[in-house]
Amino acid sequence: MTYAPADRPIYDADSHIMELPNFLKAYADPKLRDQIPEVSYSASLVSDEEVAVIMDQGGKHSAEHVQGMIDLGDTLINTSKEIQALGAFDKTDRTTAMDMLGFKKQLVFATHSLRLPFHASSKTSSELRYGATRAHNRHMIDFCADDARLMGVGAIPLDDPALAIEELEFALKNGLEAIWVPHRSPIGFAPGHVDLEPFWARLAESGTPFVLHVGGAPLQASKSWGNNGRKAVRDWMGGGENVRSKDATVMHQPPETFVSMMIMDGVFERHPMLRGAAVELGAGWVPEMLRRLDDITKVYSRVDESIRFDRKPSEQLTQQMGFTPFPHENVARLIDDSNSDLYLFSSDYPHVEGGRDPLKKFGGYLADRPEDVQSKFYAENFLRLWPEARVS
Repeated sequence: MTYAPADRPIYDADSHIMELPNFLKAYADPKLRDQIPEVSYSASLVSDEEVAVIMDQGGKHSAEHVQGMIDLGDTLINTSKEIQALGAFDKTDRTTAMDMLGFKKQLVFATHSLRLPFHASSKTSSELRYGATRAHNRHMIDFCADDARLMGVGAIPLDDPALAIEELEFALKNGLEAIWVPHRSPIGFAPGHVDLEPFWARLAESGTPFVLHVGGAPLQASKSWGNNGRKAVRDWMGGGENVRSKDATVMHQPPETFVSMMIMDGVFERHPMLRGAAVELGAGWVPEMLRRLDDITKVYSRVDESIRFDRKPSEQLTQQMGFTPFPHENVARLIDDSNSDLYLFSSDYPHVEGGRDPLKKFGGYLADRPEDVQSKFYAENFLRLWPEARVS
């Protein structure tokens, strides 16, 4: 028996690798290897001691630990979390986990290895930034190579358009099935800049969606907002380095800004075959964004010829994007406030943020909805973005 019911195809729009310290170094060009830092868990739920034990075991879980995870059966997702999860970093174990979870396909994202490619300062050389990007993409290709259910997500910063396009060609040639771009503005210009037009055009031509994901922009709000003269608060997982309550209230603003700027610069309008998804960034903000974009383009197009679109922004995004709600967001209510074509199921395996039983959570919201609405959420909206992922 699997976690996912046998009678409902489920496509998972979010899962992760929990990278070992050498995740980038092992796949980096030799001339850059010494300049690329090890992946750090210092600001996470995972302790340095846990990582050290795994590395002392040759970068593997013990056979006893693996068997203990397998013995969980269809409750695997409830207990198997973070770096101790089955298949967190070992691709053979991940295949076993997929057998137990029962998802038809699963997008696979990195967790901690993109700080240098995505968040290095403007002073960091492009050679180093894109060298770390190439190392990430090589490792992701390798991790997903042996199991067709695993859909590797490449990563590409947009700060140097020429190098971004070069890296895109590498990713496409080697079978990565989505491209994660940071949901911040590239350094010094907009994502709809003319120099990036070939990037979006190539994605559209190839049928490969771009994705936005938590971690693609700083998680925390400005420190000034947290300075209220009182003691610091804990994040929702009990620590102090992740997302605090104030951060969570505005975490949607960077991805909403990115998507809105893409619309206003006409990227979706010019490239109707371009597809994208916003993953692990919530979806409660989506219905109002659609209304706002429709209203603003209607009013401002009287004087701004650049936003006189053939399709309303809400139509462009409904046809070309998908969004994953958090487990605490009532997806049925979001559908009522927008439409049923927008939202995607995600497990976030093996992260704790995905919850102990996401199918039960989302199923509770959708229990009284027609079968076609449920099918869209669990499968068909995913397959609209990744049609070649369909499994018979």
